[in-house]
Amino acid sequence: MNILVTGADGFVGGWLVRALLEQGHAVTGIHRTGGHPSRLLTLAERGAVEWRDMELADSASVVAAAAGRWDAVVHLAALASGMDARRDPSLAWEINAAGTSRLAESLESGTRLLLVSTGEVYGPGQGLPRDETDPVAPVSPYAASKAGAEIAALEAATRRGLTIIVARAFQHTGPGQESRFVVPAFVNRLKEARRAGRDTIDTGNLDPVRDLLDVRDVATAYIALLERGAPGQVYNVASGVGHPLRVVLERLEALMGFRVAPKSDPALARAADIMHLVGNPAKLRTATGWAPRFTLDRTLQDLLDAQTD
Repeated sequence: MNILVTGADGFVGGWLVRALLEQGHAVTGIHRTGGHPSRLLTLAERGAVEWRDMELADSASVVAAAAGRWDAVVHLAALASGMDARRDPSLAWEINAAGTSRLAESLESGTRLLLVSTGEVYGPGQGLPRDETDPVAPVSPYAASKAGAEIAALEAATRRGLTIIVARAFQHTGPGQESRFVVPAFVNRLKEARRAGRDTIDTGNLDPVRDLLDVRDVATAYIALLERGAPGQVYNVASGVGHPLRVVLERLEALMGFRVAPKSDPALARAADIMHLVGNPAKLRTATGWAPRFTLDRTLQDLLDAQTD
């Protein structure tokens, strides 16, 4: 297939581009103006991709970047940091919701568009895995703007003849993720503590339970949805298994052979944290046959190995 990937310079984008190239697809990757191809890719992989610039807040830029006939488009580009979205909610809406609308309006009728959303759109639950039929009740600017992106894309599908599939991705990590996200932040703080000889590290709230996938499994899930997802449908990209953040930290400590005492830092706590966010993957598995390949310990070990001391 001839596939356009927005946000191809990002964490998930790099792994997705690699997986698409390995399967023989032709890939055009979009990064922000002045940006660069993902550092996760080898020089050969970067050279195999046609690269374009795009600013989601600029309609002319979006039209130029999306020009062409595509068998499929994967829309990953977003303001992806919850912290950044809380700092500037208007920008989150401008990039995530309005930007998705601009992209959908720029695509030719019949284009298959996979919109990557988030499991955070469900908001607080009752401690059970979330189903796609559960109500959407976001409690953060990031999640609200992604819910807006879903509405924009699904509305465009009916009006402009696009084929839209929505992937609600639950939390994921792996090699190459920036340290502003929770698991690589744990890794950085543990390694810094070991270097400095400290027996404590600062943490936020360790009680939330998260469905924590490997980024490589997420990439294969997106490809499976491109190939076998049903038009107009929403799919959770999740494992169905919850991990308290405290346990994730303890498993990292065990893999490193180094133990610390967590010290709560209010500055690292989220004001509206969802205490239990786990997704039911049954719909995705039934539709595509996808299942995760990486265990949590394998993901954590690969992340440890990728982040140098």
